[in-house]
Order: sequence, then C-alpha cells, then structure tokens
Amino acid sequence: MLTYLFEYLEKQYQLPGASLFQFSTFRAGMAILFSLIIATAYGKRIILFLQKQQVGETIRDLGLEGQKQKAGTPTMGGIIIILATLIPVLLLARLENIYIILLIFTTLWMGVIGFIDDYIKVFKKNKEGLKGRFKVMGQVVLGLR
Repeated sequence: MLTYLFEYLEKQYQLPGASLFQFSTFRAGMAILFSLIIATAYGKRIILFLQKQQVGETIRDLGLEGQKQKAGTPTMGGIIIILATLIPVLLLARLENIYIILLIFTTLWMGVIGFIDDYIKVFKKNKEGLKGRFKVMGQVVLGLR
C-alpha cells in the first residue's frame, strides 16, 4: 500500500525520496525492519496477554527435570509470526504480484490450521490437538490449489 502511495506522491508532487519505493531492495529492507519492530514491540505484549488469559498448554508429569518451567507457556505464539510477516507484506509489497497473493493466502491458510490445533489443545483440553491426518489434508488441499 505504501508503494502505491509513494508512487502517487512522486508523480504528483515530486516528493524527494519517494522514488526509493520503486526499488524492491529498499522495500525488502524496510520489510525486514518493520517485521523486527513488530515482533519485538508487540511480541512481549501478546505473550503477556496470552498468559493473562491463561492460554497455555498443560504439561504431563513425566518426572523430567526442567519440565515444570514449561508449564503455563502460552500457545498461539504463531500470531506474532503471522503479524510480523503479513503487516510488512501488506504495507510494502506490490499486491498485484501473484507470488505475494500466494504468500498471503498460504500464510493465512496455515495460520488457521495452527489456530485450530491450538484451540483444540487449549480450550477443548485435548492434548493431541488437531489430528495429524487433518493437518496433512489441509496442507494437501493447499498444495493442490
């Protein structure tokens, strides 16, 4: 989206520096920085929110040392990765590119599968989560599309 905005500003007002957005290397560098900022700035907040909501996996007692430390570790941390990936892509990529559309669709599709898996583990209290055959079936359906 920012690419289109700065293209418009360059054409209409000859804004200094706006032409930088036409270079994919500049946009890639900006995407890396945005992703890093999003993950570090909001990652801790998301983890604290998930801990506050008690969205964590229960740990089986196997008698292993250090096992109790993992208790209460929030699941659904993939939200951080998805946000840190998709927000810079939506801001800086050319959205008419078929590879960008595939990236967005694939990320959301796999994110939904991961969310369903975590939802079953946490809220339905089923330690197994989504059965493996459904995960694989979801991936195959995505691959066939």
